[in-house]
Amino acid sequence: MWESIFLTVAATAGNNVGKVLQKKGTVILPPFSLKLKVVRAYASNKPWLIGFLMDIFGALLMLRALSLAPVSVIQPVSGCGLAILSIFSHFYLKEVMNVIDWMGITLAGLGTIGVGAGGEEQKAALISILHLPWLACGVAFLFILLNGWLRIYRRQRREQELMQSEVVEEIIYGLESGILFGIAAVISKMGFLFLEQGFSALLVPICISISICCSASGFVYQTRGLKHGRAVVVSTCAAVASIVTGVLAGMLALGERLPESPTSRFWLLIGWLLIVTGVILLVSSTRLIRYLPRKWRPLERRQLNSLRSREASLNPSTIIQTTTLHHMVTSSKSKV
Repeated sequence: MWESIFLTVAATAGNNVGKVLQKKGTVILPPFSLKLKVVRAYASNKPWLIGFLMDIFGALLMLRALSLAPVSVIQPVSGCGLAILSIFSHFYLKEVMNVIDWMGITLAGLGTIGVGAGGEEQKAALISILHLPWLACGVAFLFILLNGWLRIYRRQRREQELMQSEVVEEIIYGLESGILFGIAAVISKMGFLFLEQGFSALLVPICISISICCSASGFVYQTRGLKHGRAVVVSTCAAVASIVTGVLAGMLALGERLPESPTSRFWLLIGWLLIVTGVILLVSSTRLIRYLPRKWRPLERRQLNSLRSREASLNPSTIIQTTTLHHMVTSSKSKV
């Protein structure tokens, strides 16, 4: 179990730090295209190239972690990516971190230890290929409810002639993107379980392809929310929904279960709670810091720059990173 925990932490570190390095490298680069000059410019940019390789390596490690441990363990631990990103930004980019940031990092770290201590090896449950349609129907039903709720509030907003988006819209977009991120992890794990149970090996790339589509759709919904809403609300809802969806769908669709030992179950539940709380604190720290005494507040200008950088690199730590796997798929196609 600890091996999969370490793999997940290393994977999410590679994904998040890699994206920061890629973003830093693109500052002096033109918009990406398949033109030879542009490709050479990206390939010769050291920060972008290192970030790209770290991103791919992180995605491969995450797939390996998924093949070793339940989604209900991997998905919450992957939520620590924001904590790793904050530490990297503090020491490498010299960004200021406040008291709440450190509290969030500490809680996420303790939660990871709790998940590792409470998690236990499980025998692969017998699953049927019919679970995929049921899982799709469940997600579709949730989206029908959320989109219906969204339409009602949009209609009320038009009737009241309000120009600003409602908090409800930010929450719904965040929840929808988080649900898709969590489902992406479950479908990837399902492919490995099919392989263990003797099904055709073709089901693994099929499940991974479906996972990529879910992850890509999640980024679309997240982008919609970030375009007109507040990043702190959208990102918090997405991160929490991703963790909760991964845990619940893993238990319902993949047959994963809580540990039988009361002590292990306690540590696992405490670990989940600490990670979720830490993620919420990290995402909303710049708003919560306003309620602390002034002597505990960092310089506001540097804190604003830290927030902008974090929001630009923020990712709810999905198991299958869309941009990473897109690069992998396109590179494999070019070789063919």
